Amino acid sequence: MNIGIPREVRSYEYRVGLSPAGVEMLCQHGHTVFVEHKAGDGAGFPDKEYEQTGASIVYSPEEAYGRATLMLKIARPTEKELPFLQHGTILAGLLNLPSARQSKIEFLVKNDITTVAYEQIREVDGSLPVLRPSSQIGGAMTAEIAARLLHSDQGGGGILLGGIPGVPPAEVVILGAGTAGTYAARAFTGLGAHVTVLDKDINALQRISLCGMNLVTMLSTERNIARCCSFANVVVGAALVPWTRSPILVTREMVRNMKPRSVIIDMSIDEGGCVETSRPTSHDRPSYVEENVIHYCVPNMPGIVARTAMHGFVNVAMPYILQIADLGIAKAIEENPAIEAAVNTYHGEMRHLPRWNQ
Repeated sequence: MNIGIPREVRSYEYRVGLSPAGVEMLCQHGHTVFVEHKAGDGAGFPDKEYEQTGASIVYSPEEAYGRATLMLKIARPTEKELPFLQHGTILAGLLNLPSARQSKIEFLVKNDITTVAYEQIREVDGSLPVLRPSSQIGGAMTAEIAARLLHSDQGGGGILLGGIPGVPPAEVVILGAGTAGTYAARAFTGLGAHVTVLDKDINALQRISLCGMNLVTMLSTERNIARCCSFANVVVGAALVPWTRSPILVTREMVRNMKPRSVIIDMSIDEGGCVETSRPTSHDRPSYVEENVIHYCVPNMPGIVARTAMHGFVNVAMPYILQIADLGIAKAIEENPAIEAAVNTYHGEMRHLPRWNQ
């Protein structure tokens, strides 16, 4: 199969569709890989490394897209990139089509583009293996982001996360005890913050309480969330419901009752956000103030730690990518339910597109 890896063009997206290690695996399986010039520079993968693993370097996005029957991307194609997609192409990436304009989805359907959304690859146990590294990275990043935003020169409340003897630490509330919430809890407790984790799944709370972290767990109810937000210096939204919009857990009224100059980090913004006052931001302007609370709502948090993100991605994604490339999309869908669950458009129809965009 001919496989294309274009350079990502979205602002502050330093990741690339595949690392040289992944390209090498594809070439060893007999596939032909075309990598756009400088596609891997942001993650520290120069063209020379791709060439050494068997890829061919091309010098325009038109060629990267035009030569490929399988396109490997990270971010969803922009309006400028869409016309480069050839009729009948397979497009795989962290597509998040629920947040796309309807016109983009109509283009994909009309042009018989098969889309495989990595974030929806779902195993029989309910796990989302390709999404997991992004959730781990995003969760781990929340503590350093919150620590910075709490500084007085950033408009925050002037609070040190871990406190000092005689001065209590910051109060951190994490909504969701899944992968992202667990890694966020680990990062915050590691810096000495006092952490409260809420989840509606008592088994998830049991698991996180056994991780050796010094934290408080509570059942996620509207009353408990409102109470916790009222004393929090930092609220982290880490709620994910696969294939549907994130539920609104924190209302505007709850935000209004938070401490002045406290911080909200809404990691659920890819799926619409779990805070009523959230709206997507970017790495160049990552935060804004609403109801006297700092909001950080960057969808592609792992994009600025691109090298770590890419190594983590390749570790989990390659079995699925190889299966699509080796078998073709029809047989891969037939043989692997995890891949079938991630197909959003196929043969001119929508399949498994999350409900909130229909």
